[in-house]
Amino acid sequence: MNQRTKTGLEILQASALIGVLGNILLRQTPWGLNAFLFVTAFVVGLLMLMRRHRPELLTVNTLALTGAMVFFASMFLIRDSEQLLVFDTLAILGIMGVVLLVNFGVKANIAGAFHYVAGFIYSGLTSVAGPFLLLGSDIDWKAMPGNKISRTLFAVLRGFAIALPLLLIFGGLFMAADAVFEGLVNRAINFDLERIVSHVLLTSVFAWLTAGYFRGAMASSFVKAAATTAAEGAKADESATSTDTNTSFVAKVAAEPADTSASLPDNATVLEHINRSDPPNPPMAESKTRRDWQNFDNSSVPPVFTFGTVETVIILGLVDLLFLSFVIIQVPYLFGGMEFIQNTPDFKLAEYARRGFGELVAVSALVLPILLVGHWLLRRESNLPERVFRILAGIQIALVFVIMASAVQRLLLLTGELGYGLTTVRFYPMVVMSWLAVVFGWFALTVFRGARNRFAWGALWSAIVILGATNLMNPDAFIARTNIALMNQGRQFDASYNARLSADAIPSVVSALPDMSTNDQCQVKWGLQNKYRKLGETDDLRSLNFSRRSAFFAMQETNEILHQLEGCPVWMSPPESSGSD
Repeated sequence: MNQRTKTGLEILQASALIGVLGNILLRQTPWGLNAFLFVTAFVVGLLMLMRRHRPELLTVNTLALTGAMVFFASMFLIRDSEQLLVFDTLAILGIMGVVLLVNFGVKANIAGAFHYVAGFIYSGLTSVAGPFLLLGSDIDWKAMPGNKISRTLFAVLRGFAIALPLLLIFGGLFMAADAVFEGLVNRAINFDLERIVSHVLLTSVFAWLTAGYFRGAMASSFVKAAATTAAEGAKADESATSTDTNTSFVAKVAAEPADTSASLPDNATVLEHINRSDPPNPPMAESKTRRDWQNFDNSSVPPVFTFGTVETVIILGLVDLLFLSFVIIQVPYLFGGMEFIQNTPDFKLAEYARRGFGELVAVSALVLPILLVGHWLLRRESNLPERVFRILAGIQIALVFVIMASAVQRLLLLTGELGYGLTTVRFYPMVVMSWLAVVFGWFALTVFRGARNRFAWGALWSAIVILGATNLMNPDAFIARTNIALMNQGRQFDASYNARLSADAIPSVVSALPDMSTNDQCQVKWGLQNKYRKLGETDDLRSLNFSRRSAFFAMQETNEILHQLEGCPVWMSPPESSGSD
């Protein structure tokens, strides 16, 4: 059994185990401890395969990335916010793509954003299609030894195949002969076929995707093993052919009558002449040059799609003018204060605050890929396009910071003296914008200074750090505490919305019940009673989540207060929230 087959079999074993764990753990919802255990098992399996077959991959970068995966998975054990856990899941999937970049000969710490996107796409494709290669070509099934275990397994299966029809025949006769025996058999074989199929299907899906990803992580080892096997086979064939040729030639010479007048060139012996004309181990043809994905540039792009000085000035110059025109309008609002905004004729504060925030965050996010792609497409025939790009891109980044400041101002209006409180729809774009501010600064420090290959790695880890800090911040509890603080200042409190926040916010909401108005208390109690029942029903250890348990205990301590609905209409139900926009 060759090394390639051994690696393939180990991948199958590891993926089968993880598939079973996935079926046992993740079929229980909501996810909590089970998601953390599954991702941890996945990471451990990946690191063990790397240690056995690709130890060169166990670098500080790889360990840091897999550690980040485990950290984000641990948030399923601590947090309950659906939006936050979606971001954590996307972070895990993104990191999985970065880990596989080494298969393209790309180092993650000096890779570009293009490489990260390609790695993410590759991880998805190899997870789906990798098992076909693993089962069809990587494992040499014909080389599998017919050992004692396989013969025993075959004998067991053959025995069951022969015994099954006999059991059905005699069992049917016994069941027809005795009602008690029939009832016993019916109870013994009474199983839910749909449930069994779901177990098999879920296990297969997890095992299949895991095998594909592991195969993608070990792809280089399979290629090397295949090349080594092919080289050894070619070498053996050439050696055998050379031996046969030498033997036949020597036999022919020996059979011919000796001619002392004739001699071989340079007075060489027969064997030396044979080796010169047909060497036994000729040098193998050099393999095709591998594409340098690490330093992939626009040299392979047709010149018509690249940018020179003129195109750069036109494209970035027009965009800068558009941004500048918007900023000129925003400057009076930014520096004029609330008094200027309120005194502006036909100016509606609510419309200004609500309408612009999301759009400005989208504008800020779109600028980054435009600058990255534009810089990559620059022609390098001279330094002029690069200098022009730095000037115009620097102006655009400065304008983006002003636009981001305008977006922050709108958020403050939404949550300030005349606003409507904080919501998740307003909070998470703020987190994204904070990350964008860091990334734009990093862009200027790297790309403008000729260190573009350092940009993506810093952007990735800034995202990991900011998302990790957001998890530790507990966003839903922060939102609830902010809105409660505004309520204590006399602001309107959206009780329905705050009662619908995740379990992360429930302790804060419950503790503030005595400070709420009667109407707000009624809405909060109606909303929390349903949550209390659901949390009480979730007692499976696989769904263990500290936030949900803390919320359950907080509501359990105030159970009597939650059920005191004096003064609340019987028909009352939580209305649609006004703070969800």
